[in-house]
Amino acid sequence: MKHEPLVLGLETSCDETGVGIVRGMTLLADAVASSVDEHARFGGVVPEVASRAHLQAMLPTIDRACHEAGVKLRDLDAIAVTAGPGLAGALLVGVAAAKALSLSLGIPLYGVNHLGAHVSVDVLEHGPLPEPTMALLVSGGHSNLLLVPDVTHDIRSLGSTIDDAAGEAFDKVARVLGLPFPVGRTLTEWPKTATARPSPFRVASRRAKTWSGTSSTIRSPGSRLRSRVGCKLRKPRGRLFQWQMSPRVFKKQWLTC
Repeated sequence: MKHEPLVLGLETSCDETGVGIVRGMTLLADAVASSVDEHARFGGVVPEVASRAHLQAMLPTIDRACHEAGVKLRDLDAIAVTAGPGLAGALLVGVAAAKALSLSLGIPLYGVNHLGAHVSVDVLEHGPLPEPTMALLVSGGHSNLLLVPDVTHDIRSLGSTIDDAAGEAFDKVARVLGLPFPVGRTLTEWPKTATARPSPFRVASRRAKTWSGTSSTIRSPGSRLRSRVGCKLRKPRGRLFQWQMSPRVFKKQWLTC
């Protein structure tokens, strides 16, 4: 019977400490510790706070993942860790922990680009990716259009934003409208009061590679919104911004190619 390697992966690129355990192509455990509540009062992720939270959460999260998977650390065949991109201090915590595990257990250590991991993780649910694969990544810190001839060693960037990612634009608009961080949670909990209609927002630049100016174009209306009508109009405007971001992501990324 073919031996399927048992691999533990660590993810600390931003504000969540993630630990996954995979046997072959089967996900056995996925444990996450989030520090988002510690960042909420700042209106965004603070790198130093995130790094300290990773330090505190690392061992308990590894223990939780091992318990969930029903394995011991001595059973592992390899360690994988996010090597970038991400917050430097946060990445350092994850890489240091992975090196310590690798050295103490005497098993290989593999550094992983976490943008590629966003694509390859789909294999666990849907099987092998078609070759080549076109992938659009839209996350808190990255907006990238990727061509993936081979997910193991050949991932090519076809387009990306040169400043803010879509998630960062969300956070900036949220601050203008006086919405709490993280804004995604707030929008999800609101009734869907905005309908699909032409957006009142403008993007300052018509170039395909930037979100720059998105929050500035609504700063003045946002200020009036807070002072005059409170939450009554923030909800539909927030929903509307959420609605118009998705097609805009596709349009902006395709125009870069």
